[in-house]
Amino acid sequence: MKPIVQISLDLTNIDEALETAEMAIRAGVDWLEAGTPLILAEGLHGVRKLREAFPDVPLVADLKTMDGGYLEAEMMAKAGATHVVVMARAHEETIKCVVQAGKDFGVKVMGDNMVFPDMVEGAKFLEDLGCDYVIHHIGYDERRGIAASGRRMPSPLDQLQEVVAAVNIPVQAVGGLSIEQAIKCPQYGAPLVVLGAPLTIDADSFKTASGDLESSLKMICEAIHSQETVSPTKS
Repeated sequence: MKPIVQISLDLTNIDEALETAEMAIRAGVDWLEAGTPLILAEGLHGVRKLREAFPDVPLVADLKTMDGGYLEAEMMAKAGATHVVVMARAHEETIKCVVQAGKDFGVKVMGDNMVFPDMVEGAKFLEDLGCDYVIHHIGYDERRGIAASGRRMPSPLDQLQEVVAAVNIPVQAVGGLSIEQAIKCPQYGAPLVVLGAPLTIDADSFKTASGDLESSLKMICEAIHSQETVSPTKS
């Protein structure tokens, strides 16, 4: 799979999200993500507005679904999402419901292994239940809390190659990556590169990062798109 660049619109109002998305598409971003803060703030309205503005761009709704899986996936699909996110820590019946809704409404399912006791097993669990992608994810609070206690902040790169080798579906690494680390994800076998807080969005205020973001994004996209995804050695 050729590398794909996704921007996470972790913002809290639709106008800023639309402005950021327009700039990102100009810079070469492939997929848009209605981030969890945006969905909390704007809900289905925000997803619909993004779909209206960008009718042909893949759109991920980062619901982090834990229950009511079928309805949540159906609602986001009908609002224009092409991908929805369900958590590995949800009950397997919830994951099955999201997968079924994905089939019924023509959306892809991204399974997120955040805080699963064994993240490699969590990725396998998601694939076995029918998810189309795995998001290998170290959470925001987890990273910051561990770092605040003086311990080393965990990174999704720590086990990324193991996760990629354990599954046969595309993997995305999320959680505290630097720009340089995100660019290297295809070298770990993970073709779906997500840019968002804190890469292109200010993680503390969830406002668009200062500076010439469009030029930076263009260079990042070119660096990612120029690569081939490394094929992992399967476990």
